[in-house]
Amino acid sequence: MILYPAIDLKDGQAVRLLRGEMDAATVFNDDPAAQAEAFVAAGCEWLHLVDLNGAFAGTPVNAAPVEEILKRCKVPAQLGGGIRDMATIEGWLSKGLQRVILGTVAVENPALVREAARAFPGQVAVGIDARNGRVATKGWAEETEVMVTDLARSFEDAGVAAIIYTDIERDGAMQGPNIEATAALANAVSIPVIASGGVSSLADLIALRDCGAKLNGAISGRALYDGALDLREALKALA
Repeated sequence: MILYPAIDLKDGQAVRLLRGEMDAATVFNDDPAAQAEAFVAAGCEWLHLVDLNGAFAGTPVNAAPVEEILKRCKVPAQLGGGIRDMATIEGWLSKGLQRVILGTVAVENPALVREAARAFPGQVAVGIDARNGRVATKGWAEETEVMVTDLARSFEDAGVAAIIYTDIERDGAMQGPNIEATAALANAVSIPVIASGGVSSLADLIALRDCGAKLNGAISGRALYDGALDLREALKALA
């Protein structure tokens, strides 16, 4: 199981939000690339990047810090937030990004997800952000009637590399992940699932690892910044 340290970008800084609220942002580092380098130095195999402004704007906003991270760090990175057309997907992958995460368009334009997954095998993930089992879009600002499992199953034959499942109510709250819902999703589809939201301790990671579903990985942000989770120790435990 891979541990993906998260770097959430808002106004060019590395921040963490509480339950996705943009006005509840805590700045952890005003040099996101330096933060990324610190994660890499600790031994991480991947980086998870989110353009928070982009998720609301519907187009990339924090391109400069993302490009700086890609230039300075030699581990693969995945990025979500504001990626909603083929040109943006192609642009990011051409700049050295390993994987794009498509969230809002997975609901609004699933054909784009399928087209991108065909064009770039292994480099397209679907981000499913959920509140009470229903999918939220546009930076979590809009709730839909689409059920998480239904959306995930609709991409079973599309060739997507992974599903990144976030429980919004747990995100940044340091209350532990929604293990039951994450395991249920992972058991419902053949697509690899990455857990996101609420990972606040080594115990949380081990609980996800041993949840009875084969998870590809877990994303953690605030716990790493707060020191509640030691990255080297966590990587060692998951290895």
